[in-house]
Amino acid sequence: MDTKSSQRRYDLDWLRVSVIFAIFALHHAARFFDTDDWFIKNATTYLSMQVWLEFCTSWGMPLILIISGASAFLALDKYRPGKYAGGLVLRLFIPLIVGMFTHVALHIYLWNLHTGRFSGSFFAFYPHYFEGMYGFGGNFAWMGSHLWYLELLFILSLFFLPFFTWFKRNLIGRRILQRMGDLLANPFAVLLLALPAILLILNLDEAGPGNTSLGGWSLFIYPLFYIAGFVILSNERLQRHIMRMRWIHLGMGVVFSIAYLFIEFQTVLPSLFPVADPLGKVLDCFVVWSWLLAVMGFGMKRLNFTNPVLKYANEAALPFYILHQTVVVVLGFFVVGWAIPDLLKYAIILVGSFAAIMGLYEFGVRRFNPMRFLFGMKLLAKPVDLQAKERQLKEVVRTS
Repeated sequence: MDTKSSQRRYDLDWLRVSVIFAIFALHHAARFFDTDDWFIKNATTYLSMQVWLEFCTSWGMPLILIISGASAFLALDKYRPGKYAGGLVLRLFIPLIVGMFTHVALHIYLWNLHTGRFSGSFFAFYPHYFEGMYGFGGNFAWMGSHLWYLELLFILSLFFLPFFTWFKRNLIGRRILQRMGDLLANPFAVLLLALPAILLILNLDEAGPGNTSLGGWSLFIYPLFYIAGFVILSNERLQRHIMRMRWIHLGMGVVFSIAYLFIEFQTVLPSLFPVADPLGKVLDCFVVWSWLLAVMGFGMKRLNFTNPVLKYANEAALPFYILHQTVVVVLGFFVVGWAIPDLLKYAIILVGSFAAIMGLYEFGVRRFNPMRFLFGMKLLAKPVDLQAKERQLKEVVRTS
């Protein structure tokens, strides 16, 4: 197995930071204006915004999952399985639970106010937050609203930990992993990667396991992206292939996206409707893998460097993700009612939310260890002089 892949990969850091910012700026900040249902909606919605968000949804969350799988490969080089699992609890589970019982409730409160289901203060609403399950007629955000990603990643990481450990540390496992990577290092990798997703998406019941309300894909398809990230980082040959094919994958992504969006939104060819749904689903699978491989290829080629901006942004990425939708919904709740152009509303929501999120992070989270713990961050080291004083105090107590 290749060993170079276990080194720090700054391209993954850049991609992680970029996709989290994109989810904030290009997706959630725009959700007030698309035609789908959401917590808060602008009085006027736009089909063009819906088309744009459909394109972004096709590969936004899968990109985070593939980065997460790649990061798991690197992390298991540094940590034993037990310590790795403990890190998952600290980094994913604690922020999920904290968010679920605190600021996520604010989403549901504002939704209830906006739709006329409740009137009164947030504190008066909070006991009602635990009445029923959100998505099933109730209020409790049992998957953490936008924090569902943390819940999904926590479950996937624990479930696949024994398999990933076997692949990395067992001779037979390493050989199988190598062969999987070699198989994908061919010009038809997109077809091979898309096939399992196609089989699942065409056969899963949309009212049950095939539901795509969380990020645009079924919860039973997301593991494919997570596994793929692990396999890609295990094989240097596959990574070189992805880098060489980046322009071809980009072209495929553009072509497949145009075809997919045409099938999804066209009204000029009624004869297509009987096959539009399965055809659109198949095209969506090619869309997602074409864009994932293109983005990863360009990242490998251009983004394997670091600087102070990346260092700061990479540490801020998780708290930013945890906070962003709450801030967006709160600000948007007020802004959508203003008598100003909708484009200006979007700009105010975007800029104002970003400033508020970064202010909360910098002055409310980053500098304080209790808050860092609640937001899944590593704790700040104690100053050297404070550590020395503590050792001196312990020595005095011991000898007295």
